Amino acid sequence: MKSDPITLEIIQNALQAAADEMFAAMRKTAMSSIIYEVLDMGTGITDADGRLASSGAGIPAFVGVLDKSVKFILSKHDKIHPGDVFITNDPWHGGGTHLNDLVLAMPVFSEGKLIAWTANIAHNSDVGGMAPGSLSGEATEIFQEGLRLPAIKLINQGELDQSVMDIITTNSRMPDFLLGDVWAAIASVRIGANRLEGLAEKYGQETFSEAISSFMDFGEKTALAELAKLPQGTFELAEEQDDGRIYNVKVTISDDEFVVDLRDNPDQDPACTNASRDGVIVCAQMVFKSLTDPDTPANEGSFRPLKVLTREGTIFHAKEPAAIGFYFETEVRVYDLIWRCLAPHIPERLPAGNFSSICGTFIGGIHPDTGRQYTIIEPQIGGWGAWEGQDGNPCIFSGFHGETYNTPAEISEARNGLYVDRMALNTASGGAGEYTGGRGLILEYRIRTENGFVTAGYTRSRIKPWSLEGGEEGSGNFIEVIKPEGKETYSFVSGLSVTTDDVIRVITSSGAGYGDPKKRSRDAVREDVKSGIVSEEDAREIYALND
Repeated sequence: MKSDPITLEIIQNALQAAADEMFAAMRKTAMSSIIYEVLDMGTGITDADGRLASSGAGIPAFVGVLDKSVKFILSKHDKIHPGDVFITNDPWHGGGTHLNDLVLAMPVFSEGKLIAWTANIAHNSDVGGMAPGSLSGEATEIFQEGLRLPAIKLINQGELDQSVMDIITTNSRMPDFLLGDVWAAIASVRIGANRLEGLAEKYGQETFSEAISSFMDFGEKTALAELAKLPQGTFELAEEQDDGRIYNVKVTISDDEFVVDLRDNPDQDPACTNASRDGVIVCAQMVFKSLTDPDTPANEGSFRPLKVLTREGTIFHAKEPAAIGFYFETEVRVYDLIWRCLAPHIPERLPAGNFSSICGTFIGGIHPDTGRQYTIIEPQIGGWGAWEGQDGNPCIFSGFHGETYNTPAEISEARNGLYVDRMALNTASGGAGEYTGGRGLILEYRIRTENGFVTAGYTRSRIKPWSLEGGEEGSGNFIEVIKPEGKETYSFVSGLSVTTDDVIRVITSSGAGYGDPKKRSRDAVREDVKSGIVSEEDAREIYALND
């Protein structure tokens, strides 16, 4: 007997509320600012088989990992009990990203039957490895990047395995923070499990499972309806990268399928910019969801029309034990590659190129006040591209990174051994057009400790954000390290020594422009000059404004 649609809708909304409550619980109890301020995390709920039932808040690239993690746990463990909590971070054992990102998953039972899973993922400040922060541009294999947790039980039937927790914290340079963040994640999956158990008890197991399946079917139906509105055919793009490599994509769209072919790409990197197949699938899922149904929560049905083709041994499908620490810069390139390939054909949905980099900035050392290791982990904000009728947004995160936030200067200064001297819009030339790209960021950190370091990994530095319809490209991402003896510029740097009063200046790109700059309205150009985001020189030279 089928349940009435109102009941099914109530259950589905309750699942969404549970996932959001999991997010709130983790945010409020975590120790690290990368989690509680930046919100570098995600939550979700799957059905008993590990199919995504409801996506919670958080980074889209993180939420998309959770169902894949649960499926791996199910494939590995045949003894799963109420009260168990599993942990994984290994990209070849259900992790999907890099070792800093710990996934916790908890099975949900009703009357002894497995009915669902709650799961979360968050970036943790240090999980061991050859460098503070567990990220080094010099890593050549995953063993150098930290402790690998291959989908193991952390809690067995409600009882913590203290030996596992001891191994995790002992391998970290910041054990107190890691311990607090892991317990925040445990609290998150437990509160979600409690909510789902209550739903199953109230409505019954059969109705609970029917609601999940029906919403997946609805997700598929919605995706197919929107897919039919997209231009059909095969679209291809080859794009040079900052390091000279060429990345290729072929997208084939039909009434019932959206195929992303990434097989024709370079072999995996001997260094640390490789990505896993699961991570690359998530990139395709994000673009597909944006094009088909961006307004509703994602579930397994949302992605049934999507097919992703990769070749094992390439940078987009790396073989174990490749180093994978800076996977995020490669995945954001995949995300942008698909976007750029389709943007000329779907301009009403896809604007010009944005700063399109995580711009991961890692600064650390011994805190001058406490004598303890600190590591600041900052993804950066930048400018988004313009589209017809609309200027790009200034200083927000890339779509890959989702609705996250920069750490307030006060938090950075209180928690870390540095000062934040400056945070301003980047008004350098770039992104001009009839509609202009949004401005990037200038952010200056001044070091307070004698033996500090900086590691950074930026892309879209040499090859800048791409424009549409005659606009100008963006300005590019990079950092400047300013010492008494001079200034050096980097896009990728690992473990560079910095000391007291050295300044690390982060500069992120403006988004690209749309349309001929000389067609921009005179009033808009005057307002740009008045607000200081366009110089008078650029107003005369680029926009031909002579008054």
